[in-house]
Amino acid sequence: MIEYGRMVMVQQMLTNAAREGARVGVLDSSTASDVTTAVNNYLTSARINNATITTTPANPSSAGYGQPVTVTVSVPFSQVSWLPSPMFLGGTTLTAVSAMRRETVQ
Repeated sequence: MIEYGRMVMVQQMLTNAAREGARVGVLDSSTASDVTTAVNNYLTSARINNATITTTPANPSSAGYGQPVTVTVSVPFSQVSWLPSPMFLGGTTLTAVSAMRRETVQ
């Protein structure tokens, strides 16, 4: 129960972090570094470290008006488990994706 409860909690945190990253990524003049900082700030408050963050396109400001900016956040469950060695989910990678349309002038 502890392992699955933690998995659901971390999955929700990744989902929220991806959404926060996408919110930053759709703004004018935002960079991949801005997105990464926003995601890491959110995850740090939840004590989740070493997440892999991918932004598509790699430079969010290169997306045109109305085009999507997608942020993917993933972390191996073994790095966030509260158990010393997870019994059921040790090899699982938790992933969340958020996509938003670019806010820019046509």
